[in-house]
Amino acid sequence: MSRSKSPPRDHNVRAIEYMLPGDWKVLAGRTDVDNDYLSLRVARPHDWWFHIRGMSGSHVILQGPPGEEPSRQTLKRAAAMAAYHSKARGGGVVAVSCTRARYVTKPRGAKVGTVQIRKEIVLKVRPALGETATEDATDSAKYSAGPDRR
Repeated sequence: MSRSKSPPRDHNVRAIEYMLPGDWKVLAGRTDVDNDYLSLRVARPHDWWFHIRGMSGSHVILQGPPGEEPSRQTLKRAAAMAAYHSKARGGGVVAVSCTRARYVTKPRGAKVGTVQIRKEIVLKVRPALGETATEDATDSAKYSAGPDRR
Protein backbone atom coordinates (compact mmCIF):
# COMPACT_ATOMS: atom_id res chain seq x y z
CA MET A 1 0.00 0.00 0.00
CA SER A 2 1.44 3.36 -0.94
CA ARG A 3 1.72 6.03 1.69
CA SER A 4 0.61 9.55 1.05
CA LYS A 5 3.34 12.12 1.31
CA SER A 6 2.57 15.27 3.19
CA PRO A 7 4.03 18.50 1.87
CA PRO A 8 7.54 19.20 3.11
CA ARG A 9 7.79 21.64 6.00
CA ASP A 10 9.95 24.00 3.95
CA HIS A 11 7.64 23.89 0.90
CA ASN A 12 7.55 27.25 -0.85
CA VAL A 13 3.83 27.94 -1.14
CA ARG A 14 2.86 29.23 -4.56
CA ALA A 15 -0.40 30.75 -3.42
CA ILE A 16 -2.32 33.50 -5.14
CA GLU A 17 -2.97 36.33 -2.70
CA TYR A 18 -5.80 38.89 -2.78
CA MET A 19 -6.73 41.67 -0.37
CA LEU A 20 -10.36 42.45 0.52
CA PRO A 21 -11.69 45.57 2.26
CA GLY A 22 -11.07 45.64 6.01
CA ASP A 23 -7.58 44.05 5.81
CA TRP A 24 -8.92 40.59 4.92
CA LYS A 25 -6.45 38.43 2.99
CA VAL A 26 -7.49 35.61 0.64
CA LEU A 27 -4.98 32.87 -0.26
CA ALA A 28 -5.65 30.35 -3.04
CA GLY A 29 -3.46 27.30 -3.73
CA ARG A 30 -2.23 26.53 -7.25
CA THR A 31 -1.46 22.80 -6.91
CA ASP A 32 -2.52 19.87 -4.72
CA VAL A 33 0.69 20.26 -2.70
CA ASP A 34 0.00 23.98 -2.26
CA ASN A 35 -3.58 23.18 -1.21
CA ASP A 36 -2.36 20.76 1.47
CA TYR A 37 0.21 23.23 2.71
CA LEU A 38 -2.27 26.12 2.86
CA SER A 39 -5.02 24.09 4.53
CA LEU A 40 -2.92 22.17 7.04
CA ARG A 41 0.07 24.40 7.83
CA VAL A 42 -0.61 28.03 6.86
CA ALA A 43 -4.25 28.31 7.99
CA ARG A 44 -4.77 29.24 11.63
CA PRO A 45 -7.67 27.70 13.59
CA HIS A 46 -9.84 30.85 13.36
CA ASP A 47 -9.24 31.36 9.63
CA TRP A 48 -11.97 30.42 7.15
CA TRP A 49 -11.50 27.65 4.55
CA PHE A 50 -13.37 27.43 1.21
CA HIS A 51 -13.66 24.90 -1.64
CA ILE A 52 -16.07 24.36 -4.53
CA ARG A 53 -18.46 21.47 -3.88
CA GLY A 54 -18.29 18.37 -6.03
CA MET A 55 -15.39 19.32 -8.33
CA SER A 56 -11.71 20.01 -8.22
CA GLY A 57 -10.44 23.43 -7.34
CA SER A 58 -8.15 25.45 -5.12
CA HIS A 59 -8.31 25.44 -1.36
CA VAL A 60 -8.94 29.06 -0.36
CA ILE A 61 -8.11 30.56 3.04
CA LEU A 62 -9.58 33.80 4.40
CA GLN A 63 -7.38 35.48 7.02
CA GLY A 64 -8.33 38.64 8.84
CA PRO A 65 -7.33 41.00 11.59
CA PRO A 66 -7.00 39.24 14.98
CA GLY A 67 -10.26 39.05 16.91
CA GLU A 68 -12.47 40.23 14.03
CA GLU A 69 -15.27 38.24 12.39
CA PRO A 70 -15.82 38.54 8.63
CA SER A 71 -19.07 40.04 7.38
CA ARG A 72 -21.42 37.90 5.30
CA GLN A 73 -20.29 39.90 2.25
CA THR A 74 -16.62 39.12 2.96
CA LEU A 75 -17.42 35.40 3.29
CA LYS A 76 -19.31 35.48 -0.02
CA ARG A 77 -16.44 37.28 -1.77
CA ALA A 78 -13.99 34.63 -0.58
CA ALA A 79 -16.44 31.89 -1.67
CA ALA A 80 -16.76 33.51 -5.12
CA MET A 81 -12.95 33.48 -5.38
CA ALA A 82 -12.89 29.78 -4.47
CA ALA A 83 -15.44 29.16 -7.23
CA TYR A 84 -13.33 31.20 -9.66
CA HIS A 85 -10.25 29.08 -8.84
CA SER A 86 -12.07 25.84 -9.73
CA LYS A 87 -13.44 23.90 -12.68
CA ALA A 88 -16.71 25.83 -12.20
CA ARG A 89 -15.12 29.15 -13.22
CA GLY A 90 -17.35 29.51 -16.29
CA GLY A 91 -20.53 28.32 -14.58
CA GLY A 92 -23.47 30.19 -13.12
CA VAL A 93 -24.36 30.07 -9.44
CA VAL A 94 -22.41 27.29 -7.71
CA ALA A 95 -22.17 25.85 -4.19
CA VAL A 96 -19.01 26.49 -2.18
CA SER A 97 -18.22 24.75 1.12
CA CYS A 98 -16.99 26.96 3.93
CA THR A 99 -15.79 26.14 7.45
CA ARG A 100 -13.28 27.25 10.05
CA ALA A 101 -9.78 25.97 9.31
CA ARG A 102 -9.79 24.09 12.63
CA TYR A 103 -12.40 21.72 11.14
CA VAL A 104 -10.24 20.78 8.14
CA THR A 105 -8.31 17.52 8.57
CA LYS A 106 -6.48 15.09 6.34
CA PRO A 107 -7.68 11.49 6.47
CA ARG A 108 -4.95 8.94 7.04
CA GLY A 109 -3.56 7.69 3.73
CA ALA A 110 -5.44 10.27 1.65
CA LYS A 111 -3.95 11.62 -1.55
CA VAL A 112 -2.22 14.99 -1.61
CA GLY A 113 -4.81 17.76 -1.81
CA THR A 114 -7.58 15.67 -0.22
CA VAL A 115 -9.07 16.84 3.08
CA GLN A 116 -12.10 16.15 5.22
CA ILE A 117 -14.23 18.94 6.70
CA ARG A 118 -16.77 19.30 9.51
CA LYS A 119 -19.29 22.02 10.44
CA GLU A 120 -19.75 23.03 6.84
CA ILE A 121 -21.63 26.09 5.62
CA VAL A 122 -22.66 26.09 1.95
CA LEU A 123 -22.68 29.43 0.16
CA LYS A 124 -24.23 29.83 -3.31
CA VAL A 125 -22.20 32.31 -5.37
CA ARG A 126 -21.14 33.18 -8.92
CA PRO A 127 -17.43 32.63 -9.65
CA ALA A 128 -15.71 36.03 -9.58
CA LEU A 129 -12.75 38.01 -8.33
CA GLY A 130 -12.71 41.33 -6.49
CA GLU A 131 -15.66 43.68 -6.24
CA THR A 132 -17.88 41.68 -8.62
CA ALA A 133 -17.75 38.70 -6.29
CA THR A 134 -20.98 39.55 -4.48
CA GLU A 135 -23.01 41.50 -7.01
CA ASP A 136 -24.86 38.47 -8.38
CA ALA A 137 -24.52 36.12 -5.43
CA THR A 138 -27.67 34.59 -4.04
CA ASP A 139 -28.26 34.93 -0.33
CA SER A 140 -29.01 31.33 0.53
CA ALA A 141 -26.87 29.25 2.84
CA LYS A 142 -27.30 25.86 4.46
CA TYR A 143 -25.88 25.42 7.92
CA SER A 144 -24.75 22.07 9.22
CA ALA A 145 -25.55 21.14 12.79
CA GLY A 146 -23.06 22.42 15.32
CA PRO A 147 -22.62 25.09 17.97
CA ASP A 148 -20.04 27.14 16.02
CA ARG A 149 -22.41 28.60 13.42
CA ARG A 150 -21.73 32.22 12.50
